[in-house]
Amino acid sequence: MGLVFERAGTGSPLVLIHGLGHRRQAWDVLLPLLTPHREVITLDLPGHGDSPPLSGSGADGKNALSAMADEVAVLLDSLGLDRPHLAGNSLGGALALLLASRGLAASATGISPAGFQNHGYQVTYARTLFSVMLASAKGLRPAIPAMARSAAGRMALFGMVVAKPGRLTAAQAMGDVAGMAKAGQAVHAVFATFEPFTSGISDDIPVTIAWGAKDRVLSPANARVARERLPSARFVSLDGCGHVPMTDDPDAVAQVLLDGSTG
Repeated sequence: MGLVFERAGTGSPLVLIHGLGHRRQAWDVLLPLLTPHREVITLDLPGHGDSPPLSGSGADGKNALSAMADEVAVLLDSLGLDRPHLAGNSLGGALALLLASRGLAASATGISPAGFQNHGYQVTYARTLFSVMLASAKGLRPAIPAMARSAAGRMALFGMVVAKPGRLTAAQAMGDVAGMAKAGQAVHAVFATFEPFTSGISDDIPVTIAWGAKDRVLSPANARVARERLPSARFVSLDGCGHVPMTDDPDAVAQVLLDGSTG
């Protein structure tokens, strides 16, 4: 069984890759804004959502990010997608950039992409934060439905990753918590083999980096590191947005994706 995906819309193909512990539904709020202009492919990464577990990484020392990129590349090939536009959030942003460095993208957009930490402690901070989120997703399971139905509960569950958790629906909140709980093995494998992004990307592949100004997971200061490593990239600040900005400001995020995938 390969990676689970969905495909909708017309136009140039745009592949959207979710972040660590998330799922393909992360992009659903953007689909009405994107599908009139792009054929949009959303997927569940290995060990996430409805896709099979991540294999061949972590325990045997293979980099989990590279293993995930390999599986995404297989999916692109199976769908007949020759250098589609790629975009992703957080871990998904790092994957979009990594695949672009392999020459597999027409363009690459990273939204608060992982791999550009500006201080060594940030990996430890992120690992601790995800450990807490995993423990909460499992330990609070009986209380999740009630928490998801209230604005205060959604703030408690998602206040670190989105700037406006009240904009999440109860169904989104419950699905995202369940998705996080399922992704534990993949989360641990990523942190066990994490490496910063240092690959070069060909100048003929346009790169866009967007960062949530209120990102509390990966500091907006990381954009300065990204600018040093990817000097040809276009940089955008997402005002009022957190680490996972899709529901914080759908219009702004959709525009970044459309602008980044022109041509």
